[in-house]
Amino acid sequence: MIKDSLKTEIKNSTIQISLFEKIERYLEFIFEQEIKAKDSILISYSPFVLKKITAYLSGRIKMPASIGIAGETASGKSTITKDLIDTIQSFATEFNIEDAITSVNTDDYYYDRSEMVKAAGSFSEFAKHYDLDVPQALELELMSKHIKELLSGKSTYLPKYDMSGTAIRHDNHTFAKPSKIIISEGLFTLTEKVKDAFDFKIYVDIDEKIKKERFYIRAKERGLGDSADFIYSNANEKAEIYIKPCKAHADIVLSGAADRIKYKNFLNKIIEIIHEVYY
Repeated sequence: MIKDSLKTEIKNSTIQISLFEKIERYLEFIFEQEIKAKDSILISYSPFVLKKITAYLSGRIKMPASIGIAGETASGKSTITKDLIDTIQSFATEFNIEDAITSVNTDDYYYDRSEMVKAAGSFSEFAKHYDLDVPQALELELMSKHIKELLSGKSTYLPKYDMSGTAIRHDNHTFAKPSKIIISEGLFTLTEKVKDAFDFKIYVDIDEKIKKERFYIRAKERGLGDSADFIYSNANEKAEIYIKPCKAHADIVLSGAADRIKYKNFLNKIIEIIHEVYY
């Protein structure tokens, strides 16, 4: 629940300070409360991001917002993004809000390399000779174009990449409507060719030990076989070059090791302010 004194002020915007300032003060309260908590989901955040969030929540900015979430392989970014989408969708369903959120998956912009997989005989053999851990393996310019189209109110068709080991990309596969929030996640979501498409940039950081455990579980599920060691080593090497520097551009750095319930609880605190202001 919102702290009672703040809750009263938010509902009555004529008291002492503006609605913008009241919302900003509440956000400062919950962000500081969270970052000081044990096993916090927050590692760091820019004070300026609170003003940006406040501008959207208060109605000063009425345009759709785009969120980009990046991090190393097995950092937890996909899980965090899924929980974020589910929480927002639940709120939208409860209050009959249409077109609340649209997801654009960075991985769907990998170039089609199905003929190379066939020539190699298997995906694991293909992966030994083709580097998937560099931004050049994806058509990020197209991703940026699609996000900007959605933000401008245009519908578009997104590609779909087959992650089962065929390396097939189906273009114009998924119809996407513009919505209030456009969200994307992936290894290279905050790299140079696409980062400027996002209003909010989030980086998910993770301890090396946890990351390695998660990677090998996933490698087994994807049938990477004896190529897993090479892929993991290469992913770490390329992360130093392409992914970790993205942390410097992030408005918010999250812990990929935090409990999933804590993410949802934190987001619900932000959603509650929307409820108090508009409902």
